[in-house]
Amino acid sequence: MLLLGILSSAFLAKPASAAFGDFGIPASHATVDVRMFNVGTIFATTGASTFIHPVLPGHENASSPMYSFLLEHGASGQRLMFDLGLRKDPQNLAPILAAQIATGLFQLDEPKDITEMLQEGGIALETIDTVIWSHAHLDHFGDMSKFPNTTGLVIGSETDTSTFPENPNGTLQTSDFAGRTVTKIDFATANLTFSGLKAIDYFNDGSLYLLNTPGHLPGHLTALARVTPSSFVVLGGDTFHHAGEARPRPAFQKNFPCPAHLLEETRTSISTDFFWSPRSRVGEFDLPSRAQQLLAVADIPGSVYADPVASQVSLEKVATLDADADFLVIVAHDLSIAKALPFFPASLNSWNAHGLKAGTVWNFVDKANPAFVFSPA
Repeated sequence: MLLLGILSSAFLAKPASAAFGDFGIPASHATVDVRMFNVGTIFATTGASTFIHPVLPGHENASSPMYSFLLEHGASGQRLMFDLGLRKDPQNLAPILAAQIATGLFQLDEPKDITEMLQEGGIALETIDTVIWSHAHLDHFGDMSKFPNTTGLVIGSETDTSTFPENPNGTLQTSDFAGRTVTKIDFATANLTFSGLKAIDYFNDGSLYLLNTPGHLPGHLTALARVTPSSFVVLGGDTFHHAGEARPRPAFQKNFPCPAHLLEETRTSISTDFFWSPRSRVGEFDLPSRAQQLLAVADIPGSVYADPVASQVSLEKVATLDADADFLVIVAHDLSIAKALPFFPASLNSWNAHGLKAGTVWNFVDKANPAFVFSPA
């Protein structure tokens, strides 16, 4: 315990200017360009409790954007997609998923799917070399049949690739794989580890790493994209769903203090009936003394986290990157940034120079933001 306390103190004392190398990431001048799409919104009726805890009265429904990312490798010009969102014709999903949509369990607002958005943006589908799934859930795997067979597919090695109808309960279909090269990333072969996460150098030049982030679904992985020699975008998939599952933490608050106007607002907007901290008083929440994240990973039966304990461990590891100035962490359904970050055709590569992280990471505690869930509605 003494050793753990010393290590914790050393971590918390790390200056805001700490370099990415402190996490074990090798230096490189190779980069990828990252562009972001909001494919649409998926609504889970009375489903918030399967994502987060606690769920306060009036916040039982979950509304989530679905982000997809276009990555272009600087040296080779290869184009990759990381996640695809949900197909806009969910009635053509595997029957078990189509039935869930039909019951109204999920509702979809998606005028266009990612393939239409790409083509309208001047990106021919034939130029997409590879699609990477963070994991094989319906709001991430899209409709692979719309991509030509020359587009490869990359998945985590533990992904369940059984398909309907061979598997009557299969959520994938033969059209997801037919005729294309499928590469399974086996993290057992990884010889790199960043912040406790096994990593594989995708292009072997330090521009793009795939990280093992188990828990949400077998085969779940995260992408670490180097966008300048010293700054990164972390594409976290469903490592967590709400920014409040990762924030605040002592190191995060030290490096990214909450803006004064929001800090003052949180004193009365965050309910002390549900949230507390050492210097809080009844009716007056104290954010700076809160040493743990506001929300927890849901661990009830039916949770979206297949293994909540492993999910929490993966989250903790990604949160150390989130607390550092060299990394912009974006998870697939973060509602708090839906109107705050630049979308395609803009690039995310200059996020650090433009102060986008400091300007957005506390959006989730703004009571005017749709992601605010910290007092009864």
